[in-house]
Amino acid sequence: MEFKDLRSDEYEKCDFEGLIRLWEDIHLGGAKRGDTQEIIEDTIKNGGQLFVVKNKSGNIVGSTWITNDKRRNYLHHFGIREEYRGSGLAQKLLEISLEFCKNNGLQIKLEVHKDNLKAIKLYENYKFKYLGDYLIFIIRNYNE
Repeated sequence: MEFKDLRSDEYEKCDFEGLIRLWEDIHLGGAKRGDTQEIIEDTIKNGGQLFVVKNKSGNIVGSTWITNDKRRNYLHHFGIREEYRGSGLAQKLLEISLEFCKNNGLQIKLEVHKDNLKAIKLYENYKFKYLGDYLIFIIRNYNE
């Protein structure tokens, strides 16, 4: 796989369906996790960004979503379709993310599953530091 066959773009409304398919296929998110078009657009309007990587057929094969709370950036939904992994695409996508974050001057924080050793190594190679044994809690639905 060569990068000339791929391109990264900022998110557009027409990307939503392909993006949700990607996230569901690689277990990053989807409607059940609150990933709606409105939420995406709202985070972009509030200083975040979502980058998508498309193959020459226009199918979305990777993404990186950056949100912020005006104190720090949060990198999430960072992923690449299985058949595109190992090509260096993750490094390029992470560099795009870091450049965006550097330009807005905020720290960057992310969560990664403890068993995702390839991702951990990638993040460590880009100078991310482990914060310690933090537990992560969430309420997805207040009605349950």
